[in-house]
Amino acid sequence: MEPILSAADLVVRRYTHADLPQIRQTLIDIHADAYADAMDDEFNQRFPWFVDHWGGNPDFDCVIAWDGDEAVAFAYGAPATPKREWWREHMKAAPKKTRTFSYSELAVRTDYRKMGVAEVVTNALLDERDEDLAVLLVDITHPKVQELYESWGFRKVGERQPFPDSPVYAVMLAELPLK
Repeated sequence: MEPILSAADLVVRRYTHADLPQIRQTLIDIHADAYADAMDDEFNQRFPWFVDHWGGNPDFDCVIAWDGDEAVAFAYGAPATPKREWWREHMKAAPKKTRTFSYSELAVRTDYRKMGVAEVVTNALLDERDEDLAVLLVDITHPKVQELYESWGFRKVGERQPFPDSPVYAVMLAELPLK
C-alpha cells in the first residue's frame, strides 16, 4: 500500500516581488486546477491580472507548497496601505491596531484538499508577518471555507463586492499571530 501524503510532507518556500517572473505561471496553473469547475466564470478568468496586480507590489509576499517538483498550493498578499484599511468601514469600533496584511489569495490543487495544506500555507505566509492584523475576503456562497478561516482565528466583520462582476465576499479579520 502506498503511503498517504500529509501536509507535513510538503516543502513550503517563500517568494517576493522579485520572484514573480519565475512563479507567475505556477500560481496561474495552481489556480486553474483549484478552480477548474468554475473557470468558465469571467471573474476567475481574470486571475492572471490579479497575480500581476498583487505581484507588482514591492512588498508582495507569497508561499508555495511543493510535493517534490510539483507546486500544489499557494498563498499570497501584501501589507495594506497605512491609513487606507478599507475593512474598517465594516466595523463600528475598529481595533486600535493599524498595521494590516491583506491576505489576497489561497489556492490548493484539488488532489491535495482536505489534507491540511491550506492551513500549512496560511501559517507559512502569516507567521512571518510583523503586521498586527490580517484581512481577507471569502465568497459568501462558500460557508465551509468561511468556517475554516474562523477555525484559524478570523472573524467576519462585514460583506463587500469589490468589483461589479465579482462575488459578494465576507470580510474577515484576524489578529496576528494566528491562534
